[in-house]
Amino acid sequence: MIHRMIFVPPKPGITEEEFQRHWKENHVPLAIKMPHLKPYLISFKIPFLEDQGNDLFSGGVSESWFENENAMLEAIQSKEYIQGARPDEPNFVAFWQIFVLDTEDYVLKEKDALKQESSLVKMFILLKRKPGMSLAEFRQYWLETHSSLVLNLPGIRRYVQCHVQDYFYVIGESSFDGVEQIWFDDTQAIEKMMKSPEYQDKVMPDMENFVEPKYIFRFVTNEYWAAGEPVY
Repeated sequence: MIHRMIFVPPKPGITEEEFQRHWKENHVPLAIKMPHLKPYLISFKIPFLEDQGNDLFSGGVSESWFENENAMLEAIQSKEYIQGARPDEPNFVAFWQIFVLDTEDYVLKEKDALKQESSLVKMFILLKRKPGMSLAEFRQYWLETHSSLVLNLPGIRRYVQCHVQDYFYVIGESSFDGVEQIWFDDTQAIEKMMKSPEYQDKVMPDMENFVEPKYIFRFVTNEYWAAGEPVY
């Protein structure tokens, strides 16, 4: 299954409230008409970790799932998208700054099943492998070595690694190689985790073994399930 993440910045001149309201009330009814669209989730950025170099991600993330690449291509080439959702994007989105990552998900901690109505907050961590490291080496280290350190962090409710699909490398290099998604009860739990010795002394130093530090971006979101049931 393909997990498509579209990083969506708000159009200049509109407020956060206007951006979110238009997305929920105007854009969602158009987007969910696309064929083959499985669950459709919007992760809205909340004001947290403002010192983490994340101004690039100022709005939210559209998250959708498709059975395979053909289903996804049919969806984005459909009249429902071309004549419906796509023309609406300039009404609330800085469309020239949108970027997309298609990933394969690895669920590493699933304490509770995802629910449409949830009070959990979710941290995104976008990663790019360090120079000289192959994509295969990066994926293996992240999945087999680094994950064991992350799983020992306090307060984690769920942990999913999202590895960028191979076809993103056919004609060049992907901007990022993967996305970590980590769920917590609230932002206070994130603050506690980030001050913990497990994070300061183990997770952060280990990042340098497989990630280029200047291309680590973190931000925190609330989830809004627009359609469908959670896939995991």
